Amino acid sequence: MAAISAVGLAKSYGDKAVLNGIDLEIPEGSVFALLGPNGAGKTTTVQILSTLIPADGGVARVAGHDVVEQASGVRAAIGVTGQFSAVDNLLTAEENLLLMADLNHLPRREGRRRAEDLLRRFDLAEAARKPVVTFSGGMRRKLDLAMTLVGDPRVIFLDEPTTGLDPRSRRTMWEIIRGLVADHGVTIFLTTQYLEEADELADRIAVLDGGRIVAEGTADELKRIVPGGRIRLQFADAAQLGAAAGLFDYAVVDTEALRLDIPGDNSVVTVKAVLDTLDNASVRAEALVVETADLDDVFLTLTGEGAR
Repeated sequence: MAAISAVGLAKSYGDKAVLNGIDLEIPEGSVFALLGPNGAGKTTTVQILSTLIPADGGVARVAGHDVVEQASGVRAAIGVTGQFSAVDNLLTAEENLLLMADLNHLPRREGRRRAEDLLRRFDLAEAARKPVVTFSGGMRRKLDLAMTLVGDPRVIFLDEPTTGLDPRSRRTMWEIIRGLVADHGVTIFLTTQYLEEADELADRIAVLDGGRIVAEGTADELKRIVPGGRIRLQFADAAQLGAAAGLFDYAVVDTEALRLDIPGDNSVVTVKAVLDTLDNASVRAEALVVETADLDDVFLTLTGEGAR
């Protein structure tokens, strides 16, 4: 069953078309990442699907509810964490969560129980009664996500949730996000500019550019649609490098680094063929590294100037 579906979503601001008819189909209990350059329409997509703004065209359903006709049902089923923290700096972590429980109309005892559970789950129990103004960026983002979970949402929209975090805090957030899906079966709709983040977390990834989805698939599927795979050979001296360079027509030679890059599909057959060619010519490589195209290659090829 689809947790999120959309057909032909469109949105313009004046003469500028931000979304130009995008389609989505996101299964329950999965992580979906939407990638795109600044201004591509990622946040606009989140705002439409979370009922914050109306679309100019198309239809969408979230958690089984139409985002226009059944907006209240959508809001009851979702949680949203935006790019900027929504916590109240003057309150403590516990007070922020209790406030969110009141906004979700939870009974006082249930609200307190849920707040305590979330503080423990997000490793914030020791800081529960400290004002948020004293928190680090990573602690703020964890509290922000914890507040999103007070209402026990089935679908969570995370709009660039790790922006500004240091690498350690970012990885902590990744573990929390994985746990939400694995342990609670929620669906995550993630927008991010960190390609490693999408690679680490997402079951499926869509690339948004110019108001359209220009590619969609798993990380591995996307990496296979752009060139970028290569076999990198390292040599001990220039003589061995020169001999190897003469064996491969399309190899790229780096004489300073004593390195040879051979374009290829990186299959076992191709790697074996390269090694056999070197062996037959009595050329010795010091090291071999197989490199595949990564999401950076996909992003740069399919968006902006790369696409044009």
